[in-house]
Amino acid sequence: MYEGLTPSFLIAFREALEAALIVVIMAAYLKKIGKAGLNRYLYFGTGAAIAASMILAVIVQAAYGGLTGVAAGTFEGIASLTATAVLTYMIFWMSTNAQKIKGELQQKINIAITKEQLFGIAALAFVAVFREGLETVLFLTATFFLDPLGAAIGVSIGFVIVVMLAVFLMKGVYRLDIRKFFTYTSIILLVFAAGLAGYGVHELIEAGKGSGIEFGILGQQAYNINPPTNPDGVYPLLHEKGAIGSILKALVGYDGNPEWLRIIVYVGYWVIVGTYLLRTYRRKEVSPS
Repeated sequence: MYEGLTPSFLIAFREALEAALIVVIMAAYLKKIGKAGLNRYLYFGTGAAIAASMILAVIVQAAYGGLTGVAAGTFEGIASLTATAVLTYMIFWMSTNAQKIKGELQQKINIAITKEQLFGIAALAFVAVFREGLETVLFLTATFFLDPLGAAIGVSIGFVIVVMLAVFLMKGVYRLDIRKFFTYTSIILLVFAAGLAGYGVHELIEAGKGSGIEFGILGQQAYNINPPTNPDGVYPLLHEKGAIGSILKALVGYDGNPEWLRIIVYVGYWVIVGTYLLRTYRRKEVSPS
């Protein structure tokens, strides 16, 4: 029940918090240099980005909702792999640029103020927030159709918590270590990205089979621990809908009857991207500050 709640919450929380961080950094800097009155441009850009993200979500959901069969599977597969590519780019980018974000934002604000291009502040906020909104829509499209209520609850909880954190950040009550934030969330993104990659491959295999395409052994199930339900309707623990299996499915992309290609992609992603992350953060630990 509500298998979409946990991944939706974590994704919405992470994406919204990054957007809130950027807005808070900009607002704090404007206050520091005595330009707090320019916050209206900041808030205008933020509001416009939120509205644009909501419109995009409606359009994507409407387009996806009209698809069935092979077309729906193909869409889900491509969307999931596209989301994986975006997540992977974010993981790579955050691992090398986490400490530069604050300085770059302040530099761009200074340029906008110096050139009296004040709507540049609004544009900066719009791009930063809309990017997170676009990623959220992309990541959660399939989840909303699989479990609309659970996804809606998860997203709502994530946004509410971020709003409260943003208020604390604005008042200086809570200080967030940006470098640690991006380090830890990049690990969370790695988990989601691997799951999305596996799910995308699974959907494309299903769509391909529906179109008569043969995948050979790569399209065959490696194993199946999803037996039929018992007469009393209780699922085994490791069943995808069981007590443990449902949690693992939501968190790490667990599948009780995966194809060989899905396993190869899933494990391969962990090995390649995980190794990159491990080496990157180890280099930062040993390098002089």
